[in-house]
Amino acid sequence: MNPRFAIPAVAALAAMALAAFWLWRPEAGLRLREPGADAPPGLQGAVAKNPVLAGKSIPGEGQPASLPGAWPWFRGPNRDAASPEATPLARSWSEAGPRALWSVEAGEGYAGVAVLAGRVYLMDYSRESHESVLRCLSLADGKEIWRYAYPLSVKRNHGITRTVPAVTEKVAVAIDPKCNVVCVDAAQGALRWGLNLVDAFGATVPPWYAGQCPLLDGNTVVLAPGGPDALLLAVDLETGKTLWQTPNPRGWKMTHSSVMPMEFAGRRMYVYCGSGGVVGVSAQDGSILWDTSDWKISIATVASPIPLADGRIFFSGGYNAGSLMLQLSEKGGKLSAKTVFKVAQNVFGATQQTPILHNDRVFGIRPDGQLACIDLNGKPVWSSGSKMQFGLGPLLMADGLLYAMNDNGKLCVFEASPDKCTLLAQADIFQDGHEAWGPMALAGGRLIVRDFTRIVCLDVAAK
Repeated sequence: MNPRFAIPAVAALAAMALAAFWLWRPEAGLRLREPGADAPPGLQGAVAKNPVLAGKSIPGEGQPASLPGAWPWFRGPNRDAASPEATPLARSWSEAGPRALWSVEAGEGYAGVAVLAGRVYLMDYSRESHESVLRCLSLADGKEIWRYAYPLSVKRNHGITRTVPAVTEKVAVAIDPKCNVVCVDAAQGALRWGLNLVDAFGATVPPWYAGQCPLLDGNTVVLAPGGPDALLLAVDLETGKTLWQTPNPRGWKMTHSSVMPMEFAGRRMYVYCGSGGVVGVSAQDGSILWDTSDWKISIATVASPIPLADGRIFFSGGYNAGSLMLQLSEKGGKLSAKTVFKVAQNVFGATQQTPILHNDRVFGIRPDGQLACIDLNGKPVWSSGSKMQFGLGPLLMADGLLYAMNDNGKLCVFEASPDKCTLLAQADIFQDGHEAWGPMALAGGRLIVRDFTRIVCLDVAAK
């Protein structure tokens, strides 16, 4: 181009471009696509405060399996980490261990799965797309049936995910690492409702992110935000609308422990380990029935309470907490809690995994990594010994068997004996596995386990 024509030509082109942009300006036609931009009118502001609303359901090629069994939420059908199913399970394995039926990759973390109606549900995270992802897989082959994904920025902090979804035939509910609650259609993954516990109820995201699992009780979802005016919270399962809030006069914060239901003296209540102690609230209106500061852990409260049938509640923890037994009593219509006994951590404790109550014995993994058993008076019965360590690994009981996995993914099966520790079989499930801390799930003879980035479904049924 002749230099003397360059400037006028560029100016003319710029004028034409400006005119074209004015005739086709974004606000007059197309708009830049941003998360939540396609939300219904009036929801854009809500999306900014609640990232769940900016998500979308994405179908996959998987199909629900026609297989029996259910593990619908944290710690299984009865919330005791014990399967009530009658499926006979193998007492011995070949040298190769139980057969792996399928395996899938997962985001970094320790989140366990829920199983219902031939579907497997996982609260996951994608570091590549910076999205929180609730996934639904086929129990038959692990193929993804659908996922509900929404934007969420989470940095690695000893893993990312830690929670287990809760599922009914109609809906799936889950809590993500930053305390957002998502409820979707169980079959298709379409959004039902979402809550941001930080923005709406003043929750403080715990160190190492949320570990609390949602509690489904009938048509109610029970959560523990630990906000200034919402120590606990109940919302309608269908709509997410608030039914009641528990006051928080002591200012207790959210922990990694999950809420557990309990019956005592003709009342249904929810028991929760907050940052400063334990509280029991009415299932009817959320009012505080009793509380105590006898049980609190300064660093991290992880294990959930274990209610007993006679009004006692057993607690275990790490960080020198050991264990404690509370006894509820009623006088003049008022409830109170009194400490019955304490146990030193070298006798019994639980840094991460909630112990299992079975036949008047409590089974768990002590802070020193040993599998151990105590009676309901806090007296030691047996331990696995220093040569058999399980670190922070998970436990599950079924068909008279106790499954325990160590940090590296070695799975052991024991006779669930109240009197002695009898190893029946063991196998390395993960090659070069590490931080295999996610809670296990069992459905129809299929045991689902995980390490830091992989989920495996094992056939443990008797042949």
